[in-house]
Amino acid sequence: MSDAQTTPGGPERDGPEQGGPEPEEIRFFGTTWVHHDGGYGLRRAGAAAGSLVLAVAGALVLRFAFQGLEVADVGAFVGLLVVAAFAICSALAFRRTWDGFVRRPDPAARSAADKSGQSLMLIGFIGSLLAYFCRSIVEAPGEKLRRTEYEAARERFERRRGARTGNPAARKTRPKGKKRR
Repeated sequence: MSDAQTTPGGPERDGPEQGGPEPEEIRFFGTTWVHHDGGYGLRRAGAAAGSLVLAVAGALVLRFAFQGLEVADVGAFVGLLVVAAFAICSALAFRRTWDGFVRRPDPAARSAADKSGQSLMLIGFIGSLLAYFCRSIVEAPGEKLRRTEYEAARERFERRRGARTGNPAARKTRPKGKKRR
């Protein structure tokens, strides 16, 4: 059982007790993003710090790899190509990760794009980590998207529930004096 479910005033306050839609969990945050409880602030700070530390560690590893190319004396052109490849892939991975926090990908184009983008995301992992860091400073990564979806689902649920007040079978009763033919 996660601490989001046992936290007083947490998601149980609006979701399962009333039978409404439940919020989608976010990695490292669970459902604490709904009411900003259960250590949400600490989790956000930890996610931001962790992603920044990992990005710096990744940059150091890439620096060691580049030094290996210099020791191998492969030439300036190859060194330039490697730096350009990592810079471009990091920029594309940053953009792709950032877009994932803002909108859901199109399911039809998703499978082909995921296969072609896997190597790009692997090479540009620093950009992806930096996007996670930048988003963690403002909110839990993907919180705005999920909050919009959750509030829309709650609104639809409330409208449907409000339209179903009373016993629908009781409204279909016929007057006793008339018989159906």
